[in-house]
Amino acid sequence: MDFKIEVNSCSVTVNLVQKARMKHCYLRILNKNELQIKANRFFGLEDAKALIEKKRNWIEKHLKRLEDKDLESHFYYLGKPLPKEQVENSDIFYKARALELLPNLVDKHANRMELFPTALKFRKNKTRFGSCSSKNSISLNILLMKYPLEVIEYVIIHELAHIKHKNHSKRFWGLVQEYCPNYKFLDNQLKLF
Repeated sequence: MDFKIEVNSCSVTVNLVQKARMKHCYLRILNKNELQIKANRFFGLEDAKALIEKKRNWIEKHLKRLEDKDLESHFYYLGKPLPKEQVENSDIFYKARALELLPNLVDKHANRMELFPTALKFRKNKTRFGSCSSKNSISLNILLMKYPLEVIEYVIIHELAHIKHKNHSKRFWGLVQEYCPNYKFLDNQLKLF
């Protein structure tokens, strides 16, 4: 049985699947337009609507995340969308731009912070935007080139701060904040592209 609900000003279909042997009730987000509730045969339409209302904040939060993830299918450079037709291979494009821009930014902030990496490397990672090794070698993700310049600079400052503090202690975050006062906002921006 299907019914519609309104979430974040969008119409979402809820599919209620009733099974005789189900002991528990399960709510899943299938995609940005569809939710599924699996429950026993005594769990009716009114129960489903009540569950949706009870879990509304959770649903809104996770649907927003899915929307944000859709941005990944677009091609961005320094925070601005570009037509995909302009770029044949995004990895080659991002790596070339990273090699042009990032070494100068690392030098700029290393001089400001008086923290100098032993080496600078570029990789394409799915989960990490940067890293600093125990020997103070910094690795930056070429996909940083999708982000606005201030976000890229925050990541560089973050990794340079690891030269002095190898953890995420209060001192580490104090150092990051000294050179990037709005780092919390910029860190959240990393989840948008």
